[in-house]
This record gives sequence, structure tokens and C-alpha cells, in this order.
Amino acid sequence: MKAVDFTGEAVRLIDQSALPHKEQWIELKTVEGVATAIKEMKVRGAPAIGVAAAYGMVFAQDPEKEADILKSARPTAVDLAHAVDFVLDMLRNGMNVIQAAAQWEKMNEEKCKKVSENGATLIKDGQKILTHCNTGFLAADAYGTALGAIITAHKQGKKIHVYVDETRPRLQGAITSWELLKENVPHHVICDSSAGFLMKKDEIDSVMVGADRIAANGDTANKIGTYSLSVLAKEQWIPFYVLAPLSSFDAGIQNGEHIKVEERDEREVLEINGMRIYPEGAHAKNFAFDITPARNITAFVNENGVFRGIEDVWKNTME
Repeated sequence: MKAVDFTGEAVRLIDQSALPHKEQWIELKTVEGVATAIKEMKVRGAPAIGVAAAYGMVFAQDPEKEADILKSARPTAVDLAHAVDFVLDMLRNGMNVIQAAAQWEKMNEEKCKKVSENGATLIKDGQKILTHCNTGFLAADAYGTALGAIITAHKQGKKIHVYVDETRPRLQGAITSWELLKENVPHHVICDSSAGFLMKKDEIDSVMVGADRIAANGDTANKIGTYSLSVLAKEQWIPFYVLAPLSSFDAGIQNGEHIKVEERDEREVLEINGMRIYPEGAHAKNFAFDITPARNITAFVNENGVFRGIEDVWKNTME
């Protein structure tokens, strides 16, 4: 199953804001429409928004100018900019825009498949894995990253159990659970604040998360709450793995301090499904991401393999 499709006339997306209660699709036929869907998280996850943006370029009348509309839709995830820039480069080289977007989509699918396969090698039979946010096909368009590895391990016959952080405030744990139910993977959803307690009880063997941007030194931007998990895992000597395609690695950013962290509307915290749960007059800070320092990460997993340090990632990339 795929989260993003191109019909020849429209970008077709599964509306993730309606999940898990309703599986509905929307069709978009303008650059602005695709950018809005990305901003409103109707499509989300770094690789998936990259694919959506690549196809969004099909509708651009002035590609060089309108590319910025798409790239500014969500500033933290670097796949978005990489996808748009890839299409622009192919256009400059004479490729048809639809062919360029399709090529990015194919490349993304192949990369995420390898990320999932490589990540699955880290999962042993009988293990209990904690994951944060959603990193399955919904987030990556095809195979997923961290959740892709978990589902791949399950399909390989490994008996595993997954703990799914609810991931406030957008509750992406609900769509992770939806994906796991489709694959019959045993799991429990937990409140984000339960993770440390479960780790201390020896209920977690590893933590697997995705990434929206990884700086040159290995500092990693991912869904808010990831940094806290990395600190807890380090305290309990639990492996903490970051899984992402190379398109999420950004050699142009020196470290996490230079990653722009998106801050979203406070209503996402103050409301749940449109119903206000905090008193009128209360305000909230709503950072969409946080930065996990490289020192807290046991290994990086990308399409080229499993790497115990960011230096090995870059060395392998240069080779």
C-alpha cells in the first residue's frame, strides 16, 4: 500500500488527518494545494512529503519560483527540499517533470525498502521494541523506516512485541497502531510518559525511531519526545537506533543547533479532535520536533547498512 499516488491529473493522498477512524483519499491539482496538505499534515513523514512535493512540481507554471512554496511548507524535514531540488535539476537537464517525480518516487521506495531490511537485522526473535511517532508506509510512502524494519522482522517470522508511544500532541501512535493491526503485529499503545518506567522494568529491548533531518555530526531532528527517549534509553543501557534514508542526512548542516525546528499552532496541544481540553486563556508551546544528540544514538540505519557512528555513514557515502 502507498500513501501517495499520481493519477496523471492529480496528486492522490490518503488523508492521514482522518485516520485511524476513516480511510479516505484526497486529490490535489495545484502547487498550493499540495503545500497546504503538507502544512496541515494530511500527508506527513519526511519521505512521504518528499514524494508528494515532487509530484506537486508537476503543476508549477514557474518551477524555479514555485519550488519555494513547497520547500517552505515544513522547514525541518530535509527530504522535502531534496525532492523538490531533484526535480528542478532533472528539469534543467531536459527531463519531463512527471518522469522526474516518478524517478524520485522509485528511488525513495527502493531506499526505504533497504532501510527496513537493514533495520530488521537489528531485531532478534522475542524482542520488545519501543517506537515513537509513525514511521511506516504512511510516513515513507511505501516500506517505512523504523516501523518498516519492525514489520519486516515480523514478516520474517520473528516473534516480537511493539510498544507504541501515543506521540502527543498529534497522536501519531494511533496510525502506527492502525498499520500494525493491518500486519497483525502484537503491540500495546502507551502514554509517552510511560516509556521510562517500562525501560526500568526491562520491558524494552531497543528503541527504533525515524528522522526528519540528520546533521553532519549526527545530531538528529525527529518528532518531539525523541530526545527524552534517547536520554532514558542511555540511562538504562538500551540500544537507540535512528532509521532514515540518506536523503534525510544533511551534510550542509554542521550540528543540531543549526536545524530549524518547526513550531506549530498551540491548538494542537490545547485541543483533541477539535475539542478544547484546557481552560480558556491557557496557552501552549508546540514544538513539532526536538534534537537528539549523536552521542545518544547507538547506530544509524540507512539504505547502505547499519553504522555505529556518523563518521562511518559519511565514509560509506563518499566511497
